[in-house]
Amino acid sequence: MLSWFILMSLTTNKKKWAAYGGSVLFLFAALIIGISIGSIGIPFSTTVIVLLQEGAGIPLGADIDSVTRNIILDIRLPRVTLALLVGASLAMAGSAFQGFLKNPLADPFTLGVSSGAALGAVIVLFLGLSLPLIGAFTLPFVSVISGFLTLFLVLFFARIVQKNLATETIILAGIIFSSFLGSLMSLLIALTGEELRQIITWLMGSVSMRGWSHVLLMLPFFITGAVILFANSRELNAMVFGEETAKTLGVNTEARKISILLGASLLTGSAVAVSGTIGFVGLVIPHLVRLLFGADHRHHLPLSLLIGGGFLVLTDMAARTLIAPTELPIGVLTAIIGAPVFGLLLLRERKKL
Repeated sequence: MLSWFILMSLTTNKKKWAAYGGSVLFLFAALIIGISIGSIGIPFSTTVIVLLQEGAGIPLGADIDSVTRNIILDIRLPRVTLALLVGASLAMAGSAFQGFLKNPLADPFTLGVSSGAALGAVIVLFLGLSLPLIGAFTLPFVSVISGFLTLFLVLFFARIVQKNLATETIILAGIIFSSFLGSLMSLLIALTGEELRQIITWLMGSVSMRGWSHVLLMLPFFITGAVILFANSRELNAMVFGEETAKTLGVNTEARKISILLGASLLTGSAVAVSGTIGFVGLVIPHLVRLLFGADHRHHLPLSLLIGGGFLVLTDMAARTLIAPTELPIGVLTAIIGAPVFGLLLLRERKKL
């Protein structure tokens, strides 16, 4: 019997490390591909050498011309890094929402959090707001707050409709709020001049023309939100079986719910602030990770981070190269992929009822 438990433990550990190893390799490959492929092609080996020699400070003795170095380090690397952070944020937020609501159809987009955060960002840009003390962080701060308030209103409305807060009711309420907030954003854009009309492209999702300043703008919110969710991974596992079960296991459900919603809102709001609304990443990636590696949030969250980041890096690469020199918004491609998947998930869930 003891030998059986040891064998099972070793097998489980091998699967776990294989999952992490494969995900890290996928992310690394996505980064190299995202940096190398573009209007000016750069050999993969050159990209790796520049990142190690110039970025990591490892002396390899390679002679790289200044133009190639500048393209990699100053133009493509910040863009790819931002795409990684945005994809990782949306995937982790989707993982948290799906675990919290016990429904694979939940994500920042369907719950209205993305639309709420986007409306907050549009208001900041519309009014030219700059809050005292936080200055440049006004945009992500307001986006996070508006996203969190939207989620609160969605839950409040769902409770009025159905007191036991059925997940289907919450998702439908989220879609209603998302549509309503989207119409408000359209109204603001229609009432303004040409300078705000350019935000339409931003609202469709893009990391084009973003530099290291945007990465630094998002990074504190990303780290804080990720730490909060990682710290609540065990509680998320307990909540999958229901609040009553979680309480019997010693989980302070009310406090943990607020922490989980805050962490997911931080990730969503900061991602929307720097890249616009990118739908379906938080829906598709967590579901894929769950199918491949299981639903344990101690591993589901970090694996979603790795795969979500790599996925959006590759999507961004496709968006800027498919019909070059014209660049597609990332949100268009993620919607093309995600909408059919969402429909299939919805059919699958309905068949279970």
